[in-house]
Amino acid sequence: MFKTRVTEMLGVEYPLIAGTLQALSRAELVAAVANAGALGIIPSATFDTKEALRDEIRKTKSLTDKPFAVNINLFPMLMPVSIEEYIDTVLEEGVKVIETSGRSPAPYVERIKGGGVIHMHKCARVRDARTAERVGADIVEIVGFECGGHPSAEEVTTLVLLPQTVDAVKIPVVGGGGFGNAHGFIACLALGAEGVLMGTRFMVTKECLIHDNFKEAFVNATETATLIVQKSIGDPLRVIRNETAEKVLEMEQRGTTLEELISLIAGERGREAMAKGDIQGGITSCGQVVGLIHDVPTVKEVVDGIINGAKEIIDRLSRLG
Repeated sequence: MFKTRVTEMLGVEYPLIAGTLQALSRAELVAAVANAGALGIIPSATFDTKEALRDEIRKTKSLTDKPFAVNINLFPMLMPVSIEEYIDTVLEEGVKVIETSGRSPAPYVERIKGGGVIHMHKCARVRDARTAERVGADIVEIVGFECGGHPSAEEVTTLVLLPQTVDAVKIPVVGGGGFGNAHGFIACLALGAEGVLMGTRFMVTKECLIHDNFKEAFVNATETATLIVQKSIGDPLRVIRNETAEKVLEMEQRGTTLEELISLIAGERGREAMAKGDIQGGITSCGQVVGLIHDVPTVKEVVDGIINGAKEIIDRLSRLG
């Protein structure tokens, strides 16, 4: 059950992908996702050097013999890295799946495909999904406005965006944004996706390295506990509502410069806050689905719960006919 083109291409048991969670998607979490039958992704942009990325890939391989992916970030960065070198490092280490995100992957597709790997591209607009297919991506991931992290500035919800994308391309589509349980899993597949992308749900698991203060805050959060920042600099980001995010939003509303914002939105500040448990200290990506999260299970319990719950939903729906 739940076999799709995505499971076949990625070599995973279930059509379920744990989205990149900034510096939280380390070997322990990625391997736990892989061992549970889903796909975990290491975010290369959170490593200062290609050798640090190489070490994390090798650590992940020491914890699982199942497939996992590495994300290559194409968004503008305050401290840019060599995308070509990072791609080469991933290929040298024998990772079988590369995910790109942020901008058109066209300049890098030949390099990626030359390595004989599956190429997924994550985007937030239908036209970008079409571009990904045209330039050679094997799978496209589309995320709606509900998602944590980077949604489209067009603010289209997953419920509309996902079926539009499925109709627009022939390659397999993975849907993300607002999914975190069995109901969302089935809804995503019903909308035409062949895989389901979940990020925030995997933040609130025992294997995730985020401080317990954040896990407790997320468990107690409602669906209105997030907001969008960085719209003024053309880089919208959905984050948990806290003092830093409110300050960023206030500065943007009165008109500010990127230089003034950097000290508040810098990734290093956010990573330090997550490690120390300082909930107010930085900006932390979080989706609206946080309102559906009420516990801190293991990764395996999350995946098993989603799959078993999805089977029960299918049984219930079949009786309606």
